[in-house]
Amino acid sequence: MSGGRVVTLTANPSLDRTLVLPGPLARGGVVRLGTSSTEPGGKGVNVARVLAAAGADVTAVVPAEDADPLVTALRVLRLPLVTVGTGAPVRTNYTLTEPDGTTTKLNEPGTPLDAGTRAALTTALAAAAEGAAWVVLSGSLPPDTPTDWYADLVRAVRGTGARVAVDTSEAPLLALLAAGPDAAPDLVKPNAEELAQVAGTTEAALLADPAALSAAVRALHDGGIAEVLLTLGGDGATLSTSGGEVWSARPPRITVRSTVGAGDSSLAGHVLADLAGAPAAERLRRAVATGAAAAALPGSALPTPDQVDLAGVSVQPGLPGSVPPAAPAAPPAQQPVPAAGRDVP
Repeated sequence: MSGGRVVTLTANPSLDRTLVLPGPLARGGVVRLGTSSTEPGGKGVNVARVLAAAGADVTAVVPAEDADPLVTALRVLRLPLVTVGTGAPVRTNYTLTEPDGTTTKLNEPGTPLDAGTRAALTTALAAAAEGAAWVVLSGSLPPDTPTDWYADLVRAVRGTGARVAVDTSEAPLLALLAAGPDAAPDLVKPNAEELAQVAGTTEAALLADPAALSAAVRALHDGGIAEVLLTLGGDGATLSTSGGEVWSARPPRITVRSTVGAGDSSLAGHVLADLAGAPAAERLRRAVATGAAAAALPGSALPTPDQVDLAGVSVQPGLPGSVPPAAPAAPPAQQPVPAAGRDVP
């Protein structure tokens, strides 16, 4: 793998517990679970794991004690880590998966980070980012964290030479975008719902109006963001650059088994392609293919390069309406992959 080192920060990491249901969830009943599993997770951790599986040089920064089960699990995976202690255990998130691929997430809030811990994380991140190609800031913020902390982190690593990607939502995303050009990351990865929130409209209205969609993406570029990787669930994704390139892609048709980590895998795919020097269209192709590969796996499993179907992704210039319709419907067990998933940070 060429192109440099990547550093990820997961402000609110988790142990991801996947519970496999034998059928649709029936509230109030007794459910006998299938085989369950626990994986180290959190959005930035997922990005780091996909990058590492592809041979990239990556370091994950996490707020966690050295003896925490999350840290132990990541060391078993030989993922390079920088840890900052919090004095509390990492949260556990629960994923309920049904046979048809329906995924229900139950996320704990996480451990609050006091000002001293946030300062230590900022210092650790900036030190790790020196000489890196990319810094990836992913996921929700823990309780009581200032919503503009991602803006502070972008400013803190700006002088390291690394480009910065941010994948977050709701108040932290709005605060980041409102913080001004000096806090603008190089890439953001909203989904359609998040972009609609930023644009002050609904997801349905945004997707029904190509002019509104284009204007919403352009507003992000006008705020100083170089690339917008907009993920559109089963309709694929769009990559827009401040230089005027716009590409849209549809995913291959797969059997959706779990959408957990699909969005993180999409972001990792983009970064991997960028590290290899790929142009925008191929960065998008790898992003969508890697997200699809994740959605085809059970539970919180993350894809390896041999599971990524680049040839199955169709890429066209322009907004999603310019992409040809998907192939004829597959058998019922096959579903278009949510390219970014609806995974909740």
